[in-house]
Parts: sequence; structure tokens; C-alpha cells
Amino acid sequence: MTIDQHIEELRAELRNAVDPIERREIMEDLEMALAEREAMLAEAEGHYSSEPPF
Repeated sequence: MTIDQHIEELRAELRNAVDPIERREIMEDLEMALAEREAMLAEAEGHYSSEPPF
């Protein structure tokens, strides 16, 4: 499963979730997946390095 597929799956789960605790957990997972995708894109574009800046 790609990160984009995972994000879309989480969004679908969020649309169907009615329990507040479940919604919060899904939102946290979605936020982490979105951040992971952004980091992957930045690294691919050369804007991000896992190396420390010093």
C-alpha cells in the first residue's frame, strides 16, 4: 500500500467514524501519514535531509 492509498483509507474511515475516541485516533493517524508524505516528498526534492544541519 502506498502512502497516498493509506491517507485515502484513513480519510474514508474518518468520514464513517461516529465515536469521538475513534475519530481522534484516526485523525492522529491521518496527521502522521500526511507528515510522513510531506517528509518523503521534501526528501525526494532534496529539501530535506535526515542528517543534522551541523
